[in-house]
Amino acid sequence: MEKGWIKIKSYNNVIESEIVKQMLEQHGVEAVLLNKQDSSYLFGKIELYVPQEHVQQAEVLIGDYGTTSDNPKDVN
Repeated sequence: MEKGWIKIKSYNNVIESEIVKQMLEQHGVEAVLLNKQDSSYLFGKIELYVPQEHVQQAEVLIGDYGTTSDNPKDVN
């Protein structure tokens, strides 16, 4: 991932991660999903990244959305 992008969530569910990404983009927040799931057995995580300057806005929007991600904040 390029510099300046922060991982803010991890998901197990591809559909939920896509819905959240689209919701963020509709509110003007760029978002990228990095799918680390195994294609055969579907274990692993889908990571959601946003630009550093939009982390706070993205967290508020996701909090309002009420996602069921595994971890509330997973920043590396």
